[in-house]
Amino acid sequence: MEPARSRSERASASGDAPETPIAPREPLYRRIRRTIEENIALGRFDPHAPLPSTRGLAVELGVSRNTVNTAYLELISEGFIVSRPRSGLFVNEEVVSHPGPKRQAPSAPPVHVNWRRRLRPEHDAGLPEVAKRSDWQRYPYPFIAGQVEARSFPVLAWSRALREALYEPHLHYSLRDGIAADDPLLVDLLCDRILPARGIEVTPEHVMVTMGSQEGLQLLSRAVLGPTSVVAVEEPGYLDARHVFMRSGAQLTALPVDGSGVVPPAHLHGVDLLYLTPSHQHPTNATLSIGRRHHLLALADRDDVVIVEDDYDSELRYQGSPSPALKGLDTSGRVVYLGTFSKFLAPGLRLGFVVGDPELVSHLRAERRYSIRHPPGHLQRAMALFIASGHYQRAVRRHRIALRRKWETTCRALERSIPVPVVTPPGGVSIWVEGPEHLDAVTLAASLDRLGVIIERGDICYLHPAAHRNTFRLGFAAIRQEAIEPGIRMVGMAITDQLGRRRARQSAVADEDGTVRAATAPRTEGQRSR
Repeated sequence: MEPARSRSERASASGDAPETPIAPREPLYRRIRRTIEENIALGRFDPHAPLPSTRGLAVELGVSRNTVNTAYLELISEGFIVSRPRSGLFVNEEVVSHPGPKRQAPSAPPVHVNWRRRLRPEHDAGLPEVAKRSDWQRYPYPFIAGQVEARSFPVLAWSRALREALYEPHLHYSLRDGIAADDPLLVDLLCDRILPARGIEVTPEHVMVTMGSQEGLQLLSRAVLGPTSVVAVEEPGYLDARHVFMRSGAQLTALPVDGSGVVPPAHLHGVDLLYLTPSHQHPTNATLSIGRRHHLLALADRDDVVIVEDDYDSELRYQGSPSPALKGLDTSGRVVYLGTFSKFLAPGLRLGFVVGDPELVSHLRAERRYSIRHPPGHLQRAMALFIASGHYQRAVRRHRIALRRKWETTCRALERSIPVPVVTPPGGVSIWVEGPEHLDAVTLAASLDRLGVIIERGDICYLHPAAHRNTFRLGFAAIRQEAIEPGIRMVGMAITDQLGRRRARQSAVADEDGTVRAATAPRTEGQRSR
């Protein structure tokens, strides 16, 4: 006896209409189209026999002919069926000869791509990475760097700039495809208002807008570095920059840092690029002295070395005036300046800029064109309007005043509560702490995290992290001012507790050694007689 078959199977074999299951809230023509598509995938239609006509299928299903016609038109447009003049509609033979996953036997295992074999290994694979908590704002004491306190952002002024950028005469620049060009108004304002305050006098052909300073660093590395290149970096230094350099294939060599910034070497022979954070050295906040600036420029001129100046927060100085940029002292065009709006407004805006020789900037524009093309036009025009209105300068002043208060509170709290000496340079957004060699800041950070306190380990800022576990960083830009003092008090208590437990262990070991030595010491003649 022939086994029982479903109505759709009987219809497919006879050329009649397939059964259409009902799916709630789905248009009827899509239900019909989906059912026909599934039957094609399962091979239930004879590719040499015509499909039911629109009239016949409409009568069979009890729907309008237009509904069936719409379903068929979608199937034709996507290549499932083809129309043959004076013959009707047929299943596309290409669909039958190259079946999709639904036609595979259930027992056949899927063939997965071996991405591990295909992906190119990166040169920085062994380098540690900065790991920041994504939920840091939920912590009561987030001493985290690189973030801002949300309530400090000028929401109303920025909203007005965004709205104004969507009206004439600005709309064109917000919506256009600029190819490799930047917003001309933003570039002009950078040259006229932002860069002169940092001692840099340039024209628009020297400037390119980026998606944050890190994109500028990546474009530059791709343009001038290769497998035989050597990059001199500060030690300790900015970890993400090291990743960027190593991904280009370059080798790193470390230059030590002290209270006056990076220590100039005797020479720069064999070095292709020197990476510096002279305004506030990352992560120690030391400012590069004017004498060392001139010395390094002279070395770079003599040995033909490109200098990258990453000026990520020069305006955040709380005593005295900001130091002029190294680029302002450059007479040979070898200093490439990286600037950003992240530390003054918000890191999420992802807007920065590169200042360099016009020939280099032109090359970087071509590189950028084939990666992101250009930063969003709306953001660029809004930033230009924000600067032109004076709101940017006012926001920077307010931000600097608020951070100075936080810096003062942090310095007082450190002096009262931290049982190790701490140097507090008058600028930046964080404080670098270097404890005694036996302090384990990695363990300290983990224990404080459980108490709701975030500090950032400093060992990863060194090329050899294992030897520098006694360092950590306290960022004060994102934390509420009223939380600084109690938070630092908890840090101090945790340091005291860790150092106290270590001394207790050492004392116990010493006592045990003394007992063992006394017990195993040879007895005198008198002791033997007793």
